[in-house]
Amino acid sequence: MTDDRMRGDKLLCEIYKSSRKEEMYLYVDKRRGLAEVPEALIERFGRPISAMTLILTPEKILARAKASDVMAAIRDKGFYLQMPPVKDEYLLDLYRTPTESRY
Repeated sequence: MTDDRMRGDKLLCEIYKSSRKEEMYLYVDKRRGLAEVPEALIERFGRPISAMTLILTPEKILARAKASDVMAAIRDKGFYLQMPPVKDEYLLDLYRTPTESRY
């Protein structure tokens, strides 16, 4: 990407949530939209649902990623894919383990 506006310390970002997978998000440059996202990714992602628009700066606090990493990925690839968090295995084991009833 050679757009000079993307070289600064701010990036206008559109965030889409997946219609297929809970807690999966796709971050893109709002001006470019989904144009640079590979078709194969869109097929797996499902219909992109706009979640929010925000201005990213390297100092911006995000819940599950470093803003500087998100910005770098958008500048290099045209998008950043945030995968759902990994479930802790022990929590899954607790769910699978039957509990004893005292009654």
